[in-house]
Amino acid sequence: MTHRSRLAGFIIDCRTDDLDAAARFWSGALGLPIGELSPEESATYAKLDAAPGDLHIEVQKVEHPSRVHLDIETDDIEAEVARLEALGAKRVDYVHTWCVMEAPTGQRFCVVRMKHPARGAAPNAW
Repeated sequence: MTHRSRLAGFIIDCRTDDLDAAARFWSGALGLPIGELSPEESATYAKLDAAPGDLHIEVQKVEHPSRVHLDIETDDIEAEVARLEALGAKRVDYVHTWCVMEAPTGQRFCVVRMKHPARGAAPNAW
């Protein structure tokens, strides 16, 4: 069975003590309103709503240097990780339900569970 995957969105990693100020900046810079999250999630994440193309965009409080990373969503994380490894990526870590990976060129990205499986493209279609 072929799995499906697609670009899920962008995560703006911010090394900051003031996530609210970071979220306000990126909300204003991107013209996207700040959405609602649970109290547990809002300590680390701020969701930006109304992103184009149904992309998921979050501001995330992190300990590593600030950067932007993308998420690839899939209906089969292990199969997608294996496919990306065959292209030259490497596994860095598993966090909660997703896998942090690194491209051969050094960029970090995450492979996450798919929210809308019908919208994903089969890898052999690429």
